[in-house]
Amino acid sequence: MDFHGEKPIYLQIADVFCENILSGALKADDRIPSVREYGVQIGVNPNTVMRVYEKLTADGIIYNKRGIGYFVFPDARDNILEAQRADFLEREVPAIKRKMELLGVDAKIFN
Repeated sequence: MDFHGEKPIYLQIADVFCENILSGALKADDRIPSVREYGVQIGVNPNTVMRVYEKLTADGIIYNKRGIGYFVFPDARDNILEAQRADFLEREVPAIKRKMELLGVDAKIFN
């Protein structure tokens, strides 16, 4: 996995999980690798992976079956879409709108 400095590594890893769920590569109730397995697989410290799994659990993306492992939450796809749409509308749309105004771009070009 290639990481960049713009965002913490654990968030980049979480983004990859979300992309895999949105693309259908991971489906509801699919088992995901253990913390140690995944850490070895992508070459990061297991503590970093544990941080990812804690975030994804808190966000309703994965869940833990004690003694069995981690699995994709049944509503994970919907939860991801809802969160990403809200983020897009709150952070990206205003920035795009500001940039369009600065450049004199009329929104009518999208029609």
